[in-house]
Formats: sequence, C-alpha cells, structure tokens
Amino acid sequence: MDLAPDDSRLGLTAHAELLRQGGWLVPRRLPAAGREPTIDPGLLESAGMPAGVRLEFTTDARALEWDVDVRLPKVPVRPLAPFDVVVDGRRVARRFIEGTGVVAVDGLPAGRKRVQIWLPQYGSSRLGRLRLRGASLVVPTPARSRWITYGSSITHCTGADGPSETWPGLIATANDWHLRCLGFAGECHLDPVVARYIRDTPADLISLCVGVNIHGASSFAARSLAPALVGFVQTIRDGHPRTPIVLITPIAAPERERATNAVGLSLGEIRQRVAAVAVGLRSAGDDDLHVLDGLTVLCMADGHLLPDGLHPNQDGFRLIAERLAPRLAGLLAAGSGRATP
Repeated sequence: MDLAPDDSRLGLTAHAELLRQGGWLVPRRLPAAGREPTIDPGLLESAGMPAGVRLEFTTDARALEWDVDVRLPKVPVRPLAPFDVVVDGRRVARRFIEGTGVVAVDGLPAGRKRVQIWLPQYGSSRLGRLRLRGASLVVPTPARSRWITYGSSITHCTGADGPSETWPGLIATANDWHLRCLGFAGECHLDPVVARYIRDTPADLISLCVGVNIHGASSFAARSLAPALVGFVQTIRDGHPRTPIVLITPIAAPERERATNAVGLSLGEIRQRVAAVAVGLRSAGDDDLHVLDGLTVLCMADGHLLPDGLHPNQDGFRLIAERLAPRLAGLLAAGSGRATP
C-alpha cells in the first residue's frame, strides 16, 4: 500500500497547514502561507518545526517505509531530533534522519494496532510517500479530549530525547488526549496571530505557559504586560467562551529569578504579574480561567534538572509531565460539559 502523507487514512494531525514544495508536503503549526510578512521571522521558523505533529492510524502492517527530508535551521543550536514510532502506546522505534532519507521499521506486531509516527520537534520536515506492508488501514477513533498548549522552548522541548517524550507528548499519551503543541522556542511573546489561531481551533482544554521569553527578550514592560496578556486571553475567549484555560507561570530559573531585564522586570516579578492577570479576569467573571504556579511544576530544588539554568533535561520533562498531568486532567474534568463543541 503506497500512500501520500495527506491521505485521510493516515491521520496526519496537529498541524495548521500543509505547504507543497515540489513532491513534498511541509507541515506548519501556524497558518502563515501567503502572509509571512505579518509574522516575525523567528516565530515563522519555529512554527515550521513540527513539534507534536504526527500520523495516527490503525493497520495490520508488519513494516513501513516513509520518505522524508529533514533539515536543521540555518543557525542550529542542537542536533536534529528523531522520528518516534509508537504502537499501542509503546515506542517501538526511533529513527534519526538528516537530509533526504527513509523512516523504515520492520517487525511490527502482528494484527491490527494503533500506530503513531511523531515528527521531529526540532528542524524542519518535508514529507513524502509512505508504504505499508499490509492489507488494512483505518484512521483511529479520535482521542477523547482536545488539548492545545502554548509556550516557549520549555513547551516546544527541542532538547527532549524524542518527540513522543516532550512533556506535552507524555501528558497527551498518559491522558489519551489529542495534542496540539504551540510551543515556539524563543517566540512566546503573545503574538495576536497565535491567539487568533487558538480562538479558531477546537479545544476542550487550553494551557498557556507564558513569561520566560517575555523576561528574556524584554518584550513587555510593567505597563504593557498585563494588557497584552488580557487581550491574548480575551481573543481566545471569543472562540472558547467556556473552555477551561490554564495560565501557567514560569517554572524555576534560579539565575533569572531576581535578575532584572532591559525594562526592569525580574522573572519573579513577571510570574507575579501573570498570576495577577488570572486573578483579575476571574474576579471579572471568567470562572473557567485558572492559574498554576510554575514553581509547583518545577521548583528551585529541581535546579539540577536544568543543565543550562533554564531548559529542563529529559528527567525534567518527565517530572513536569508527572506533576502537570493529573492537575490538567482535574481542570478538564471540572469544566466537562461546558467546553465548546
């Protein structure tokens, strides 16, 4: 069976658009085709890295081959990430491809099984045809709940061992949720294009991890941060009037907590201001907006899990997933029946 990557039976998901480049399809996580001048080039590059994008299908195939082309950014900061092949919730293969190559897996379990192929979370991917050695192929039943998570490199998880082991990937697998990852390394600056995209995308739960890039790039001062964040949340609310939204303040970054940036804000102060926005919006009547203190997700005592003082290692991503998964599930359950259909 020889299939194009956008064949509906392969269940390519969690992208905003597919661009055609010759015989390839290129997934992007934001709708930007023809409108590149309106999006910051850094955000556009990060949105071209398919974190969380994956194939999801059920098949009896015993082997698969997928033609792909994977490239590093012009100025790489880390090696390429792999493709992860997951069968019935268990990773069975990890393949690193640089340039044009084939993701090949043989010896898949017999019988019908749910297969996910997670695309690399770092670098850009071009997708070609996929070949299955088997007789049946059906798109699996969608996961129960749809989760959108937005954030910085800490949500993008470019340094995770593989795309299925980012903390959003681990939580989605543990809770059987449909993940749409909008983590953009270095580019979490409350861009209106992101808010509009979340507004227009179906979701049962939305989490927003904001603050660390705002501190690092001095994108907002004391005067402008709260209005920008309120506007971001209210834009999302236009499309999700009763969907639970969770604001997560920055996790620990020991060297940045008291260091003031170019506009005079420390990371600790930004954490307080983000939390204050949530309190203010709840006081104004938004009972479905919640706030989680990032220091309860990864605290100062967990500093050994931050090799560069900011980004978690794989153990750090696992710990974030273990701590966040039940809390996010609880908030989703509390809002069940009120989320937008």
